[in-house]
Amino acid sequence: MTVLTERAPAKVNLTLRVIGRRADGYHELDSLVAFTGTGDWLRLIPGAGLSLVVDGPTAPQAGDGEDNLVLRATRALQARHHGLKTGAFQLTKLLPVAAGIGGGSSDAAAALRLLARVNGIAPDNPVLQDAARATGSDVPVCLHPRARRMSGAGERIGPALDLPPLFAVLINPRVAVSTADIFKTLALPKGETISGVAHTPVRAGLSRGELASLLADTGNDLEDPALRHAPIIAEVLSLLRAAACCRLARMSGSGATVFGLFDSREDASRAARMMHHHRPAWWIKPVVLR
Repeated sequence: MTVLTERAPAKVNLTLRVIGRRADGYHELDSLVAFTGTGDWLRLIPGAGLSLVVDGPTAPQAGDGEDNLVLRATRALQARHHGLKTGAFQLTKLLPVAAGIGGGSSDAAAALRLLARVNGIAPDNPVLQDAARATGSDVPVCLHPRARRMSGAGERIGPALDLPPLFAVLINPRVAVSTADIFKTLALPKGETISGVAHTPVRAGLSRGELASLLADTGNDLEDPALRHAPIIAEVLSLLRAAACCRLARMSGSGATVFGLFDSREDASRAARMMHHHRPAWWIKPVVLR
């Protein structure tokens, strides 16, 4: 029996600027994203019929019905590739759900990579990006998980960026945050553009310290509205900012996951242990962002 496996790594929005809201209702964004070594795992046993089983600690929140992004991505690719071979998916959910780190989107992207392997579809075949865009706004950037810029409603993906490895701690206080609710809180009318929004350019050859300084000049425009929905995010930010050697603490995506950047792997691991001691019920992971 052939079993194919893909990791679905967490996506972290190092920066996230809201440029405005388009006439079609989607928000225009500009974000620098990076990916971690931690994430979900997706397996596929090629065969007749399409099915999905979800296990793991956050499986109940993810669900295994037709709304699961693994199945939605598969359906999107089926509509674009005649005779697509599928099979039985098994998703092991380790990432928190509705957490601002692209867990479901990364799962969907992993499904597209697995299906491409089974069907002999080249990784750069436009049909994969088309299916990714049809599945969700964060899926295209997760298709080839490397640090890069994303803009528009997620459909414009920049080239892979050679960033220095960033040592970080991810913390989620086990609170789900609805992305749709956060954007509603912004209350931007359709067609409005926000003037004066600039994104800090990232050049090649930056040191870890230089990159952290640049990131400090550009924030996450969804952080304030998310704090209104989930005030506990402020507690996470405060604890991280008080940690020794933390260069920067910021919310990722629409929340509620927060990341802190540290000078070394040891500093990040030490901070994660300290946070886990004080908040054992929270999801806390030391990671490297690339």
